[in-house]
Amino acid sequence: MAARPTVNVRGLDGAASGSVPLPAVFTAPIRPDVVEAIHKNMAKNKRQPYAVATNAGHQTSAESWGTGRAVARIPRVGGGGTHRSGQAAFGNMVRGGHMFAPTKLWRRWFIKSNQNQKRFATASALAATAVPSLLLARGHRVEELEEVPLVVASSVESLTKTKEAVALLKSVGAYDDVVKVSNSRKVRAGVGKIRNRRHVQRRGPLVIYNKDDGIVKAFRNIPGVELCSVSALNLLQLAPGGHVGRFCIWTEAAFSALDDVFKAKSGFTLPVAKIANADVTRLINSDEVQSVVRAAGSSKTKRPYTQHKNALKNRSVLFRLNPYAQASIRSELRAQQQAKAAKAANKAKKHKEAKVPASKEFLEQLLAP
Repeated sequence: MAARPTVNVRGLDGAASGSVPLPAVFTAPIRPDVVEAIHKNMAKNKRQPYAVATNAGHQTSAESWGTGRAVARIPRVGGGGTHRSGQAAFGNMVRGGHMFAPTKLWRRWFIKSNQNQKRFATASALAATAVPSLLLARGHRVEELEEVPLVVASSVESLTKTKEAVALLKSVGAYDDVVKVSNSRKVRAGVGKIRNRRHVQRRGPLVIYNKDDGIVKAFRNIPGVELCSVSALNLLQLAPGGHVGRFCIWTEAAFSALDDVFKAKSGFTLPVAKIANADVTRLINSDEVQSVVRAAGSSKTKRPYTQHKNALKNRSVLFRLNPYAQASIRSELRAQQQAKAAKAANKAKKHKEAKVPASKEFLEQLLAP
């Protein structure tokens, strides 16, 4: 995306009516690992805590009968005249007893994520929305689009009728994605179908606007279409399920405001890719690189030059890669020689002191009667 500095703006008829510069966020590196990790943490913050009652399974007076009655020592309900009397109670293996390891409300339900990591993930997810192959890999029907990201005129923000929104989607070639969503609607496989979430369906386009002059009312009833303000971009919408490549439809005002949105984030700098051109194969096979390789190759074998020598074992290769290595090795050898000489001198001194002959006066005193 860094190679294309502008994006066409399409009117209500689908024709290009102008262009806008590409915001800097679309040049951010795409990191699916960061997006997936942050999405997992953010998704946990929508859960509602649940737990069983603290007194569940203990709402009865039961006491063990002890030994000697040929029954287990589990607590049993007292009384008589009913089936309940004599039944086991309290255990996690008996009918009406408590569960094993009861769920608690103070479980760690909500996860706090680093703010800069969330901003990094949002920038990465936005950059992925401009790569057609990622959109297609995610299942969006964008074959009929002339280019992505898809930018429409700011007058779209004033639409209020659903039929006008549908006409816009058809004119720009984005309605196929809505049809895909409509055809994917099915009954949920699970108990959720009786808990007010009976149907499931795929995700469709995400419409990002700058000001709501009726656009939410126009698009909200179209299957799979979601809306979001450019000042409140949500990673859960930009990368549903933690998978990058959401199909986004931008209004011109929202697209132009992206740079200001990220500049307003104090202490945050947009991430920059390690290399400008990620096509490593193209770099290796380029004329500039291959000309150097061919020049360094052997004239006899006519094969490209390849370094087979280990710099850790071959001193000449080591000195060529690290000129300071020679001085470092010499200083180390000099230190070893000095230590060896000092050790030898110390040893000789001790040996000399041990073999000093006794003086003449000492021997005369020793032999005197």
